[in-house]
Amino acid sequence: MSSAEANPAARTVAESQSEMTEIILPNDTNTLGNLLGGRLMHFIDLTGAMAAYRHSRTHVVTAAMDHIDFIRPVHLGDLLTLKSSVNRAFSTSMEVGVKVWAENTQTATIAHVASAYLVFVAIDQQGRRQKVPQVLPETPDQLRRFEGALRRREHREAEAAHRREAQLATASQSDGQ
Repeated sequence: MSSAEANPAARTVAESQSEMTEIILPNDTNTLGNLLGGRLMHFIDLTGAMAAYRHSRTHVVTAAMDHIDFIRPVHLGDLLTLKSSVNRAFSTSMEVGVKVWAENTQTATIAHVASAYLVFVAIDQQGRRQKVPQVLPETPDQLRRFEGALRRREHREAEAAHRREAQLATASQSDGQ
């Protein structure tokens, strides 16, 4: 296999999509029998990382959980299905979207329970950033997510700049006292 084939210039969304199913057990729940939010975030992070690994074909680290919506509770005994897709790749980072559904095993009803956006950075064994292949959206929905990822990145960068400015202002006030 040639180097170009081993590390293609771009990959389709479908090439890296990942899915995971978990059963919600007592250790995953709070005193009301509902899935703990932190446990759900853990499952989301794992599923998102799977898509990022498949896309980049190298190690990845979670850089941000940009947004998460907890839509409805997940109950003890439910089957949780998480699906992830790389929405867009930048130079060394990727935005991954994760959607989560819960299935009541008694009634067979399935409900959308959460959605999240995460950012992963590709790294080598020494922790140095690695370039990632671009994403080729193929469907209208994938194209919508691809375009939305750029807007979310611009928003993240503006928020980070705002936080840096606030930290500098706080530091200069502390120095003046």
